[in-house]
Amino acid sequence: MYDFIIVGAGSAGCVLANRLSSDPSIKVCLVEAGPKDSSVMVHVPLGIIGMMHSKKMNWRYYTEEESNLNNRQLFWPRGKTLGGSSASNAMCYIRGHACDYDEWASLGNEGWGYKEVLPYFKKSQHQERGGDTYHGSHGPLNVSDLRIKNPLSEAFIKAAKQAGHRYTEDFNGAEQEGVGYYQVTQKNGQRCSTAVGYLRPAEERDNLTVITEALTTRVLFEGTKATGIEYLKEGQTHTLHCSKEVLLSGGAINSPQLLLLSGVGNKNQLDQHDIPVVCDLPGVGENMQDHLDVLAVTREKTFHSVGFSPVALMRSIKGLFDYILFRKGNFTSNIAEAGGFVKSSPEQAVPDVQFHFSPCFLDNHGLNLWQTVRHGYSLHACNLRPKSRGKLVLRDSDPATPPIIQANYLDNEEDIAVMIKGIKLSREILKQPAFDHYRGEEVFPGKEVQTDEELEAFIRRKAESIYHPVGTCKMGLDKMAVVDPRLKVRGVSGLRVVDASIMPTLIGGNTNAPTIMIAEKAADMILDDYIKKSLNEELIAAEVL
Repeated sequence: MYDFIIVGAGSAGCVLANRLSSDPSIKVCLVEAGPKDSSVMVHVPLGIIGMMHSKKMNWRYYTEEESNLNNRQLFWPRGKTLGGSSASNAMCYIRGHACDYDEWASLGNEGWGYKEVLPYFKKSQHQERGGDTYHGSHGPLNVSDLRIKNPLSEAFIKAAKQAGHRYTEDFNGAEQEGVGYYQVTQKNGQRCSTAVGYLRPAEERDNLTVITEALTTRVLFEGTKATGIEYLKEGQTHTLHCSKEVLLSGGAINSPQLLLLSGVGNKNQLDQHDIPVVCDLPGVGENMQDHLDVLAVTREKTFHSVGFSPVALMRSIKGLFDYILFRKGNFTSNIAEAGGFVKSSPEQAVPDVQFHFSPCFLDNHGLNLWQTVRHGYSLHACNLRPKSRGKLVLRDSDPATPPIIQANYLDNEEDIAVMIKGIKLSREILKQPAFDHYRGEEVFPGKEVQTDEELEAFIRRKAESIYHPVGTCKMGLDKMAVVDPRLKVRGVSGLRVVDASIMPTLIGGNTNAPTIMIAEKAADMILDDYIKKSLNEELIAAEVL
């Protein structure tokens, strides 16, 4: 019998496992569907290319046909190993804008304003530059400057400044707006996932059990109280029980799917799949949000490419030795070395477009990178606060079947307007003098695409996810909220959701650091609940005596 069972050893789950098991009197079990994070592709930063292809360590989800994107099915990679998506992402350390969290608080989520969450960002972080008002220096998550800065990334920053954008050293400080180099979740030139930062130091604790390659199939209930889980491993069904809580940290896809499979969700949907209803909770799987992204890609004209390409990497014997011997060079690159946050129009109160610059020729998520010998560079632009909302529903009652993902991109007309402005801003930067030495032909959108109508058609033909799905178990007080501000699932007991699915609205940036913050705050709330409960019970017992 465990005190807590955590489902999902990803960005949030590893944090919970560390913080809860730090009390030796608390027994914790962490269950992960994927394998251990022992692959070299996880730990070598440039291995992100291989992680996109991996069927073993990546859920490799796809949306349904998106009606506003020419009926295309979009690729949604999600990490499936210890560390989850923090073991497979581009390692950009970004928190979002302060106003994002103040909005959460304004929606009734007391304790989630920026002033309240900043201490948890700091608690999680070991900022190699040192601690200050905005940064911590003693946390498990190592945040460092890049060990390599490609000449094309340097050209991007110069070009953005030439286009009138300010330069910033720190996207997570007093002012987010501007362009610059991203800091990354790396340590000594290797990826610092939550498995590395949080789980490794806790794995040897006697009160923590970690089970990998185990697919959780449902949460077990006695009435409306969660008492454990059922999971499948090596073809055998197993059960685990807990005395306090089951904590779901599967992410914006897996957590709502598991709730539905367990009988918590919209009754009409559950009835369709003959799943007994534990709690009729209509918001499960609703409120889905994601950052849609569009690429501007230019061919590099220089004979000896300075960017990343299969040819350049294969001939980089020096780069391989630099990495093996010194943990520096090309293999430490996160591919998205530089970027920034800008306003699509002057009247915007805060930045609403994010750039990621990649010193390589990108198309289709880089899945075809090794099939092309093209040299080039790519500039991503995404709409940070889309108004469109999608949903997730069960395809059937088999836990191994991927759910139906209907992202519903560009359903709101304002979203396409921001995307058009974003691609125009990208082009404006890429035409600046800083790129004159490198600039070949524009491949995407292409010289034949000029008018707003043509740009809109291009976006609908080529835009893709930048991998930030959230919101499917949203936090709040309204009838569509799935969890309350303490992340307890409404209508049942002994069950919380702790991951990106609880975000009521998308934050203005990459979602990994905010997910880690959510788990840090949740761990404190959980420990606070049970420490107070234990103290009260002791006081009552003392009074009786």
